Amino acid sequence: MHKQTLGWFGIVRLGLVQTALGSMVVLTTSTLNRVMVIELALAAMLPGVLVALHYIVQLSRPRMGHSSDTGTYRTPWIVGGMVVLAVGTIAATASTALMATHLALGIICATVSFTLIGLGVGASGTSLLALLASRVDPHRRPAAATIVWVMMIAGFVITAATVGANLDPFSMSRLLVITTIVSTIAIVVAILAIAGIEKRFKVVALPSSARANTDFKTALQETWQDDQARQFTVFVFISMLAYSAQDLILEPFAGAVFAFTPGESTQLAGVHHGGVLLGMILVAVIGTQLAKRGYGNLKMWCAGGCIASAFALLALAYGGVQNSGFPLKQAVFILGLSNGVFAVSAIGSMMSLAGANQPRREGIRMGVWGAAQALAFAIGGFAGTAMIDLARALIDNTSVAYAAVFAAQAALFVVSAVLATNLSTEREPDHAVAL
Repeated sequence: MHKQTLGWFGIVRLGLVQTALGSMVVLTTSTLNRVMVIELALAAMLPGVLVALHYIVQLSRPRMGHSSDTGTYRTPWIVGGMVVLAVGTIAATASTALMATHLALGIICATVSFTLIGLGVGASGTSLLALLASRVDPHRRPAAATIVWVMMIAGFVITAATVGANLDPFSMSRLLVITTIVSTIAIVVAILAIAGIEKRFKVVALPSSARANTDFKTALQETWQDDQARQFTVFVFISMLAYSAQDLILEPFAGAVFAFTPGESTQLAGVHHGGVLLGMILVAVIGTQLAKRGYGNLKMWCAGGCIASAFALLALAYGGVQNSGFPLKQAVFILGLSNGVFAVSAIGSMMSLAGANQPRREGIRMGVWGAAQALAFAIGGFAGTAMIDLARALIDNTSVAYAAVFAAQAALFVVSAVLATNLSTEREPDHAVAL
């Protein structure tokens, strides 16, 4: 029986859920981070640990994905996850305010709140990607991956700009009110976007026998024993480790080696994110057209993006040592472009591989890969900064210390490229994009 798939409008509707998700996440990873460190003068390690906690909690993604596989609808998991995320976001803001007067109690409440945030992101994000993976035509997957990720980034940008414009004069009560408003709007947008979409697109037109009916432990074991899934899990972890390790050191690098001011280094971060967006769009436009004609594939884009990222990092290493006359902004833009190509290709590959072997296993596969990504992000940010501290302790020259770390990250991207080219595709269905 022909399986009805999502059109562009349906993909954009699901992208709106990602926009809502991003609008709440950015409040916790950006705004609350700054408030704890600056306004409350707390150690930067505190928000760092809390953000890492929300990633570690997402190791529960495989369990949540399996549960959405065994159910009739994925919508309750998406909406339920968004509600938990909203509760966690509001509670995290209230906990931050509590830290000003009762530090220990505030930290305890924040720990619970960030746990809820991780659970909410895991439940909604995993089920949403599983829904996309099961109902998007193969030739549309590069564009679909780009759309949902660009819309999530749009949630970051819109929320940051809107909250920033309305947060002054700053007060904790004002921040709590704004957070509550943003979270409420996000929930309303998500519910309207997802409402009725599974019924309309007949996503659940599967007999009960076609659904995943094994227990979680067995399903997880079967997923890990599958060579294709296991290889891709390793690729996701290594590549996302390399990707996340660079985030927290680019701006300090610009300041320490090129004497950029805080404003200039912030603009440099904007240049990097601009490159990421362009790279994603490049894969969507060119990748989709090539896929329609039978040329190129997501595996090629993944490997190419990793190799290009490695060269860009080596260029930064060389430029830091040379310093004089090095086009730093251009190099960072190319790094962002390469990162965008790799990142969105990896997401598109997840979508293509998620249901490659058995129906109704998209959730647990997405969960396993999402857990690998979350663990990589939890480790990567800390590892990048720790490597810099270690390198500067061992090497007197700051430029050479940064160069050594960039070279190590480039090596991780090279390993990722090799893993991408060696991904097994022998059991992928004939109609899928070759990966």
